[in-house]
Amino acid sequence: MTLIYILLGLAGIWGLTQLWPLRSLTYINIEDLDLTQERWGKVKILDVRDASEYWTGHIPGTINISVGRLPVLWSKHIEPHDEVFIFSRSWIQRKKAARILARRGFRQLYAARGVFLSTNKGNVASPCPCMQ
Repeated sequence: MTLIYILLGLAGIWGLTQLWPLRSLTYINIEDLDLTQERWGKVKILDVRDASEYWTGHIPGTINISVGRLPVLWSKHIEPHDEVFIFSRSWIQRKKAARILARRGFRQLYAARGVFLSTNKGNVASPCPCMQ
């Protein structure tokens, strides 16, 4: 019985750490986001969806590395001093990607608040006018 309590306690602690805010992750409201602005010209856009989701519709010039492959492949495309904007389907993927990058020294991470990319019958819907 003690083992069950220990496991439940560890699971609770792990859950809290996953929900805890990251200092290096800044959220931006979808309504205020316009990727065509000069401010976002130097920011690298990282799409952490799977390749099949990425090819159904994506923003031109984005880097596609799924969350599962991010710990291994990040150094081929981005460096810790880069500003990185993270796109994902869910907040869980977004937070996981941000945690992976923050552990590797990234301090300028951005993400859209709410669901930015969603699908509707195979077509990607997005408030961003640059979405293909």
